[in-house]
Amino acid sequence: MVEELGEKLKKKSRMYERTKTWNSALGCTYQCIYCKPSFQETVARFTMLSGSNCSFCLNYVPHEHPERLNKIPSAPIIFVFGDGDITHYRPEFVRQVIARIKEHVKRCPCKLFYFQSKNPACLQQYLEDLHSIEKNVILLTTLETNRDVGYKKISKAPPPSKRFKDFQTLNWKRKIVTIEPVMDFDLDAFLEWIKQIRPEAVYLGYNSRPEKVSLPEPPKEKFWKLKEQVEQLGIEVKLKNTDRLARK
Repeated sequence: MVEELGEKLKKKSRMYERTKTWNSALGCTYQCIYCKPSFQETVARFTMLSGSNCSFCLNYVPHEHPERLNKIPSAPIIFVFGDGDITHYRPEFVRQVIARIKEHVKRCPCKLFYFQSKNPACLQQYLEDLHSIEKNVILLTTLETNRDVGYKKISKAPPPSKRFKDFQTLNWKRKIVTIEPVMDFDLDAFLEWIKQIRPEAVYLGYNSRPEKVSLPEPPKEKFWKLKEQVEQLGIEVKLKNTDRLARK
């Protein structure tokens, strides 16, 4: 029963389709205002349901769970450190995770692993470790907007302009950009960023908890223009929170 309830919580908060999260480490200190009513509350509820007494999980403090290293979920796509940010974890532990992935890929060569960070510069140190499984690894970052002004009120993560530059310069073939929750943006400038990053896909969606957190969102007309022009670049756009996306 606990497992069923926990899986329902995970599905409700899941950022990407066909994925399961592998939290061999979790927690974050960026304090994004839209994260608390989604990831953080879900982690806390799942922790309590499972009967765990891990105070770090309950309080979303960055920490490791080495006992989970051999518990890679069964799914086509694994979201590594999905309930946190890789930038907060010890490099030596991250490399243990990568070593475990390499072993797993030998048995499951079609499986994908997502590594996402709001500080993509931290991913640079792991590119050499990941090189031998490059086709199995997609790097991701979140770019809610191209605007730095006012972003400090939203998150303690690096500002969007730095995130873009750091992600764009990563020498890696497979990338995805997540524009969720989308905030108001400058269409031409944002499109140029995406063009330079050259991701294989873009996730695009509004805030999933508008009743709890108010964000400076773009009008829907601009949202649709962004979607259509990204697709014109030959990049797949995957929509999120479609209940808020009526064209009316």
